[in-house]
Amino acid sequence: MAEKLIDGKALAQKMQLQLAEKVKKLEIEHGIVPGLVVILVGDNPASQIYVRNKERSALTAGFKSETVRLSDSISEEELLEIIAKYNQDPSYHGILVQLPLPSHINDKRVILAIDPHKDVDGFHPMNTGHLWSGRPLMVPCTPAGIMEILHEYEVDLEGKNVVIIGRSNIVGKPMAQLLLDKNATVTLTHSRTRHLASVCKRADILIVAIGQANFVTEDFVKEGGVVIDVGMNRDDNGKLIGDVNFERVAPLANLITPVPGGVGPMTITMLLEQTYQAALRSVEL
Repeated sequence: MAEKLIDGKALAQKMQLQLAEKVKKLEIEHGIVPGLVVILVGDNPASQIYVRNKERSALTAGFKSETVRLSDSISEEELLEIIAKYNQDPSYHGILVQLPLPSHINDKRVILAIDPHKDVDGFHPMNTGHLWSGRPLMVPCTPAGIMEILHEYEVDLEGKNVVIIGRSNIVGKPMAQLLLDKNATVTLTHSRTRHLASVCKRADILIVAIGQANFVTEDFVKEGGVVIDVGMNRDDNGKLIGDVNFERVAPLANLITPVPGGVGPMTITMLLEQTYQAALRSVEL
């Protein structure tokens, strides 16, 4: 089993060590330290944990890191004013507003307010346009992390049949475009796809981001395939589990990501990498 397991945590640690060296070099040569600000509205427990992990990783890599914690009663206009302030601050190269936001705040308007050059989540329509035109600048971090995993484990994408379950703007859609850019043949499916299991069964690479615990079983998986599980769910005991039933699927797969320790650590790593790239571009402007 060990040789089948994709160790996203180890890859993330390796990449963050490399990133720390690049950050040192940038500071020595240009006097610039990559700056990342994370804006957290409210006290969602999952968001709190995720933001703490981001902050810890950023500081370890030598970034200037700030977390702005705001009450969930803040108005949309007040939040937009805070974003505008960081848009104008040259010491911050990345701005991330942690989602979800309270219901009285329009998340689309908030995303539009972020300077596209500082949009390290890759959600701004301008960055979406860059991605779909084959000229990616800022890319959603989870798909970017998955591409790094596939590269690290030497998974050949050329002409391969890739099936993605989930059509979100955060994972499914950008994932499809990144794979198309590598000449994969991509099928984007979702919960209403007819005969979903049989469609998935043909995949050389199956990427699952549907948000339902243990949704994918052995009936969905081609023997010898690669299975990437993006799911983050809690079982009745509070244990973190994925969208893939790991025990039932792992015996069939050639490579498989665990939950936790698979895709998750790479999401934060790519957030930092994109902040660094934004800082580097500021030197070149």
